[in-house]
Amino acid sequence: MNGAERRATAGLATIFGLRMLGLFLILPVFALYGPQLDGATPALIGLAIGAYGLTQAILQIPFGMLSDRIGRRPVIVFGLLIFAVGSGVAAEAETIHGVILGRALQGCGAIAAAVMALAADLTRDRQRTKAMALIGISVGAAFMIALVAGPAIAGQAGLGGVFWATAGFALLAVALLYGLVPAGGEATFRPEVNARAGGLPVVLRNPDLLRLDLGVLVLHLILTASFVVLPVVLESRLGIAGDDHWMVYIPVLLLSVLGMGAMISIGERRRILHRLLAVVAVIVIVADLVLAGFSHSLPAFLLGLWLFFVGFNTLEASLPSLLTRFAPEGLRGTALGVYSTAQFMGAFLGGVLGGAIQGAYGTAAVFIFCALAAGVWLMAAIGLSAPASYREAATTETETT
Repeated sequence: MNGAERRATAGLATIFGLRMLGLFLILPVFALYGPQLDGATPALIGLAIGAYGLTQAILQIPFGMLSDRIGRRPVIVFGLLIFAVGSGVAAEAETIHGVILGRALQGCGAIAAAVMALAADLTRDRQRTKAMALIGISVGAAFMIALVAGPAIAGQAGLGGVFWATAGFALLAVALLYGLVPAGGEATFRPEVNARAGGLPVVLRNPDLLRLDLGVLVLHLILTASFVVLPVVLESRLGIAGDDHWMVYIPVLLLSVLGMGAMISIGERRRILHRLLAVVAVIVIVADLVLAGFSHSLPAFLLGLWLFFVGFNTLEASLPSLLTRFAPEGLRGTALGVYSTAQFMGAFLGGVLGGAIQGAYGTAAVFIFCALAAGVWLMAAIGLSAPASYREAATTETETT
């Protein structure tokens, strides 16, 4: 990367990471603290965890299309401010219904598509996978920080403190957008090109884009459903206190980064990243089956958790990178809007279905459901085409030889 690309990527990865940190902070604590809220049930706890995903899903496409027309930065700032307001509402809530409302308002700050589109605008094609991988790593880093900070903040200040912290992260991200991302960052943005009329039908007719959209929907469905039950398994079955859960999560996550790095490196070097997605789907299926069948054994649980995070981190980094390569020029914001809609719809469905399945059938059934969902993604991933940049590079190498 050149200097401008490094600065833009670092700034946007930090902003995206802060945004996701605000969403992840409740994952390790809400299943434990949520039952203390008035009116809480397993189904409503799951809804509160996933509620932000529904409003995110509804607004990602409009925000992505708007960013194609008026620019990325205004959309990002507006979304971060809405997220901060929603965090305040959730912080002051005393009932489960109030938290659900706040979470839904948080989701109205739908900036994921605009952030990733801006990253794509500011990087060359051959550097874009690095940029998206760094953004994906920032999500993983946010997740690791949340697993430590969430229980610590909740232990000192309760759920209200967790939500006030998320509001602070959103406001910090606004400042960083102007302090870290280059001032001329949207010099390559051209409204007459990017605001192409009729872009949404073009995006929705592309089978490769739809396969990637399904992939991120399933990925975040599995993530959210899993964290409806993972804290419960650690505390009730493995006897690990809530404040100590980070001692399990953090080493497993750090080790999973090694697996992710190896897979992405092989995929990019050999230009087979699109083919490795099916392999990753199999890894996730195996992980969920291990978690379902061996949740009373700590070594087996750790193995299943490690496999899950290898799959999650690999997909989180590679799916958006592949999507920007398949998206038509001038429609990246729209394509990423559809992608982000699928992502957060998956989070919503994961919370709702995970809570409902746990209440009706127990924790093992949630992991089995996740394995079945990953199987659906596996069938779709097998048919994914090679990106044009891979084919062009292969043609150039053949001609040179």
